[in-house]
Amino acid sequence: MRYIDLHVHSNCSDGTLTPEELVLRGIKNDLVAFALTDHDTVNGVARAVKKAAELDNHIQVIPGVELSCQYDVSPDRNVEIHILGYQIDYTNETLLTTLQKVAKERDNRNKKMCDNLQKAGYPISYEELTEKFGNLIITRAHFAKLLLENGGVPSMDHAFHTCLAIDSPYFVNREYLTPKNAIALIQSAGGIPVLAHPLLYKMSVSEIRTMLDTLKSYGIRGIEAIYSRNHGTDEAFVRKLADEYELFITGGSDFHGSNKPDIEMGTGTGNLRIPVMLLENLRTTSA
Repeated sequence: MRYIDLHVHSNCSDGTLTPEELVLRGIKNDLVAFALTDHDTVNGVARAVKKAAELDNHIQVIPGVELSCQYDVSPDRNVEIHILGYQIDYTNETLLTTLQKVAKERDNRNKKMCDNLQKAGYPISYEELTEKFGNLIITRAHFAKLLLENGGVPSMDHAFHTCLAIDSPYFVNREYLTPKNAIALIQSAGGIPVLAHPLLYKMSVSEIRTMLDTLKSYGIRGIEAIYSRNHGTDEAFVRKLADEYELFITGGSDFHGSNKPDIEMGTGTGNLRIPVMLLENLRTTSA
């Protein structure tokens, strides 16, 4: 059996390996293909594609992206969800222009958040954050890493659960794409929209079903069923949802390098296996 990984991050967003290093890692781990799905950027895709070509394409690089969206569960409650885009044209002007706007908005949020943390006595500044990570899409993982290096927190995990938690007094909300706009953006770049890790959003079964009804009406085509953080019957449940909503399934490790040290590219926490046959969903749907 040959395997793939359809959810991988580089250091162009919040991973720790370069796009080129991911190609080498994928080959080392005997993968047939992987999708580079950085958060709200496609800056690493061309580099990964080029590296694979230099190595006689022993591994296929699938151009991708993971878009952060705000989904309204109810009038007084919303959650951040992620839409994966596969087989995108990473040179598409509309895509690039929109991602530049997203990056600028995220930067404004990072300035405010650094200010909040600094005023509370945490050893962090916007200048230091951008000096260290300024060429990347800065996420909370970068905040956590800098806080750890500066002795402000005992671990990155501690930071995520305290000062960087969404209910922290220092946290600053972003302005997100809507799921409808994210799906339309992926489609405009010739890509295939897929809902990432649906069970991470802390929604009830009925809320998940309502969300899938909505996303289906917008044009979602697939759902990530095979995933590193699945437990027990999670995969079977998502597969059932896929059947009910006539969605194809994908799978991915959500590899971030040392930022998620228990997750390996291609195998997740050890037992993940994503069969190469799932590539057919992407090929036939994009045809």
